[in-house]
Amino acid sequence: MSTPAGHRDHGPGDRGKTPEPSGVDLARVALRAAKEQARARGAAAQQKKQARRGGGLRSGARADGRDPLPLGAAINRLITERGWETPAAVGGVMGRWPQIVGEQLALHCEPQKYDEDARVLTVQCDSTAWATQLRMLAPTLVARLNDDLGQGTVKTIKVLGPGGPARRYGPLRAPGSTGPGDTYG
Repeated sequence: MSTPAGHRDHGPGDRGKTPEPSGVDLARVALRAAKEQARARGAAAQQKKQARRGGGLRSGARADGRDPLPLGAAINRLITERGWETPAAVGGVMGRWPQIVGEQLALHCEPQKYDEDARVLTVQCDSTAWATQLRMLAPTLVARLNDDLGQGTVKTIKVLGPGGPARRYGPLRAPGSTGPGDTYG
């Protein structure tokens, strides 16, 4: 009995034995093994990427905390998260100072700092006359600021007179000389 080339005759002694794989079968096995190795390498690379990004979170179709935000919304979120509402509001007041106190007073009196613990706004004036004027207007100004910022945000306004020149001591300075008397207050 003749068999075609490449095929073995499975006679009574060959029963139960598996046929030897042919070239096509070997190619399929090799291809399957290569695909599995490629998947394993791809999965490892993906895990490394996720670890570098900080975990396995992926962005999806729904909004989450990692989505990009407009600048204003991002700043508002940061202010809220850090508890900076009052300092930010007071900073806004310092930026709108002329609208709050009036143009004339704003030309001569400038807010310097806000102490959040004591709730004191410090304002410096360029002359003793304007410092006196601001001291008289302080209760009205505190009420106006609290209407704008929320009640109890500002308890008092500390009014400073004009700053004098730095005191210098040395052989060519007259002791006790502080400058013109009407500019210190």
